[in-house]
Amino acid sequence: MKILIADDIMILRQGLKAVLEQDSELEVVALAENGKEAFEKCKVYEPDVVLMDMRMPEYDGAYGIAAIKQQLPHVKVLVLTTFDDEETIEKALDSGADGYILKEMEDEKVIASVKSVCSGMSVFGDGVYRVMRNRMEKTANKYQKDEAEQSEYHFTQRELDVIRLVAQGYDNKEIATDLFLAEGTVRNNISRVLEKLSLKDRTQLAVYAVKNGLDE
Repeated sequence: MKILIADDIMILRQGLKAVLEQDSELEVVALAENGKEAFEKCKVYEPDVVLMDMRMPEYDGAYGIAAIKQQLPHVKVLVLTTFDDEETIEKALDSGADGYILKEMEDEKVIASVKSVCSGMSVFGDGVYRVMRNRMEKTANKYQKDEAEQSEYHFTQRELDVIRLVAQGYDNKEIATDLFLAEGTVRNNISRVLEKLSLKDRTQLAVYAVKNGLDE
């Protein structure tokens, strides 16, 4: 397995190289001091796995991960850093990292993590997993809240059709023609929708429709 190490501290790059090459299955083919250099060397050496630090001068780990994943998606990127704060972890994951472990991990576990990521597994340290779980819970809670807010209003299909046409600028006569309804029925539907939403007029209804994706 070919490995590239990206870290801005030379002694750490060299130390990691020595640790990894204790295992005969691993070969460190290149070292880089920032994300951009890691990306450029990936194009030359075509490693299986990049060990990427997150905070480096000029071009950080997020830059390197995103560039690698965009042009060399087959290359796995395992973050190895000292930072376990939510912002840094999210930055790495949003950039496309395949795993995230901390430098405090024992040598054997670092080697095992590299091999696991190379084989297609996603690897995350315990502290990192907790941050990810909290992130997923927040996302799930937000989704449930949005669903709950949307479910406060129950529109019939006819009401949805009327809302859509109001948002598109149709007047009552045009809506009636388009939906094969009487104008009185259209007026009643609009009045009922305005009452449900506590809105004053069709202009406010049109704004509501656009904001909530009901105009198409």
